[in-house]
Amino acid sequence: MAIKRIVPAFIAAFLALGAGAAAQSGDGSFSNPFRFMQRDGEVIYRTICQGCHMPDGQGAAGAGRYPALAHDEKLAAAGYPVLVVVKGQKGMPPFAALLDDGQVAAVVNYVRTHFGNTFSDSISPEDVRAARQ
Repeated sequence: MAIKRIVPAFIAAFLALGAGAAAQSGDGSFSNPFRFMQRDGEVIYRTICQGCHMPDGQGAAGAGRYPALAHDEKLAAAGYPVLVVVKGQKGMPPFAALLDDGQVAAVVNYVRTHFGNTFSDSISPEDVRAARQ
């Protein structure tokens, strides 16, 4: 009889812990298992991109090559980074299923205005939607 009471309590505690782990923290560093929840371009970069492109956007080389985003003239054509984020390129995976149009626009705009990049035209969620076609 005691086991019948312990198991439901254990399951309830486990589910409560799991729900908290999937919730987004104040700095946006947690995601649910199916989509990233962050909305801010800097937080998205810090959470998703900097692991390969590095915190300063300088890129890295080692087991693979991760291109620098700092002072990157390829970012001048605003549609280029949108396509790379949405569809992927070479070793970079596509993020179309994990980021919505607003999130892609936010991270692309962040990268295009940081790390020594000064491209002033911004990407809109509508631009991203068109790139998904």
